Amino acid sequence: MAVTLGANQYGKAETRVVRVFRDTEPHEIVDYNVSVQLRGDFADVHLHGDNTKCLTTDATKNTVNAFAKEMGDAVREPESFARALARHFVDDVPQVERARIQIEAYPWDRLSHAGSPHPHAFARRGSYVRTATVTATADTTWIVSGVRELVVLKTTDSEFHTFYSDRYTTLVPTDDRIMASSVTAQWLHTDADVDWGTSYDAVLAALTDTFAGHYSLALQQTLYAMGEAVIDGQPEIGEVRFSMPNKHHFLVDLSPYGVENKNEVFHADDRPYGLIEGTIRRDDAPDPGAAAFDPGQGW
Repeated sequence: MAVTLGANQYGKAETRVVRVFRDTEPHEIVDYNVSVQLRGDFADVHLHGDNTKCLTTDATKNTVNAFAKEMGDAVREPESFARALARHFVDDVPQVERARIQIEAYPWDRLSHAGSPHPHAFARRGSYVRTATVTATADTTWIVSGVRELVVLKTTDSEFHTFYSDRYTTLVPTDDRIMASSVTAQWLHTDADVDWGTSYDAVLAALTDTFAGHYSLALQQTLYAMGEAVIDGQPEIGEVRFSMPNKHHFLVDLSPYGVENKNEVFHADDRPYGLIEGTIRRDDAPDPGAAAFDPGQGW
């Protein structure tokens, strides 16, 4: 029986690096979780145990830590840091044909002291995780920004009815419900000359503003409206991919206790859950397929 080596990649996952910028007051801080994946001419490692071309995963970890110092201002934004790392592995390591850098960025807020922002004290903001995925080849660099664990909820302005019914359908239609989700979104930039922080803040505002203000007839409809708002606000964004679980809130029956429940008391159920996913694209944007996106986030 003949066998052959298929697609393969390797690297160092989840290098935790914190960079403090002390050159000015107040201090600034970035907090990253960096994963490196490399593809290229590594068949001999698999087939013959020949490590001649194997850049060690320890070296990729060391590169992440060294670049956190050497790249200066590029480290301040996850997109520019990931781009610098990806281009290094592709441009400077001959056997690497494709590098993918995935960064989770954990935001910190400056603490206050005596009524003013403290110059070097912070509190971790735990409401969501910022993400960046940069994929580089010899002639292409894809830059994808994102957010994960953005938990949103609204108590009204959401309906769900007139859906298809078969003999297994038991869900009761409603014209007033809680709608909640934990949003994972990734958006592809078609222009690399971007103020990453400003762009990210604008996308986050578009997502949350649209979720809050959109009168929803289905979570799918709201997902589309959120993506449309992102692309309308930033024409250099080619597409947005969403993964949005429906965090169900079920009305509790209080009638056995002689209590009327007018959409006030709910049971929050974590599973099973509806999982809504979709892509919103600008019509003239290039289609990267799956190559540019982190398969662990969204699709």
